[in-house]
Amino acid sequence: MAGMTFAQKVLERASGEKAMPGQVVNAKVDLAMSHESAAMVLKSFREIGAQEVWDPNRIVILFDHRVPAYSTKAAESHKVVREFAKVQELPYFYDLGEGVCHQVLPEKGHVLPGMLIVGTDSHTTTYGAFGAFSTGIGATEMAAIWATGEIWMRVPETMRIHVDGSLPQRVASKDLILEIIGTLGADGADYMCVEFVGQAIDVMSIESRMTLSNMSMEMGAKVGICFPDRKTADWLRERTPNELKPVFTDPSAIIEREEWFNASLLQPKVACPHRVDNVVDVEEVQGKRIDQAVVGSCTNGRLEDFAAAEKILRGKKVAKGTRLIAVPASRDVYLQAIESGIAISLIRSGAIIVNPGCGPCLGGHQGLLASGEVCISTTNRNFRGRMGSANAEIYLASPYTVAASALKGQITDPREV
Repeated sequence: MAGMTFAQKVLERASGEKAMPGQVVNAKVDLAMSHESAAMVLKSFREIGAQEVWDPNRIVILFDHRVPAYSTKAAESHKVVREFAKVQELPYFYDLGEGVCHQVLPEKGHVLPGMLIVGTDSHTTTYGAFGAFSTGIGATEMAAIWATGEIWMRVPETMRIHVDGSLPQRVASKDLILEIIGTLGADGADYMCVEFVGQAIDVMSIESRMTLSNMSMEMGAKVGICFPDRKTADWLRERTPNELKPVFTDPSAIIEREEWFNASLLQPKVACPHRVDNVVDVEEVQGKRIDQAVVGSCTNGRLEDFAAAEKILRGKKVAKGTRLIAVPASRDVYLQAIESGIAISLIRSGAIIVNPGCGPCLGGHQGLLASGEVCISTTNRNFRGRMGSANAEIYLASPYTVAASALKGQITDPREV
């Protein structure tokens, strides 16, 4: 008899039902997250006649996409959510300034291995870096969860991605996930639970694993997990007193599909406009002029990302005519960057550091692109119009490559600077 996968175990525990791949179960969620989308959730919540949330302690709301409010509409939306959080006495409402939801929730100790977490943001898969089953859902689904704590969910099949070897100098986990997405395609892991395993994953920092889990949804994954280890436990113990209960796939479980990659062979990668799976080696686009470079977002806005960029730029200046925008993923990251001297060094090199949040990533504010402009960014999407004008071009890359490109004013191999 076959054993059970991680996805089966989490959903069987959460539903109390037998959870076979392909089966639909009615699961009780452990945590429900929303950012400014909470305003849309609230609208649906009221339309279905709900009055009170099912459990205030299992709901986290924060503002990150448009902070501080950049328009009257955004300000009104924030006001509505603030009033709701007050009336419902939500203990975990974080107002503007804390940072991006996918960074703040782990930092605040809300994410634990084995949890079932849903969020009204597609990159909720980020919490998979801690061994949680976490995925994005819609606002109307979240409204029903606020009312009942439950959701119907199809049990995903499992894809296991083995990554052997170790990453070369100035090649990062962002390059690895771009290589994987470029190989498998934007629909290569549709509705699957992707398990990242192997030597390269074992030696990765928690921050680098978060980049993998974050972008796993860009190849359609329902969940993208890295199994917890001592490194995970040490990171979490600094942030939560709760007992850790990791969940692992049984050796005899059925794995629907397996893929192998060798990190040692990787070169810096770039996802070219206008698809995230349009991935090439950096040398194929080297020399492409850029107007703007962005280091930040829930994908690569952590301290190790700023440290990587600073290492490239230290003591040098961003190219004339090129804008470098740095966006810390959280208040904690921002403070660490200041206290370590990394932020000061980046500013001296010409970077503009904006407040923690989603900023230019979603084309909201803090660095939109004009028609004909070219940007290289550590963010997670390069769809047409994502960061401003539909006639702009967005290239995705690692913090090393973005910083090297900012230095030269053109897309540059970070190993050559």
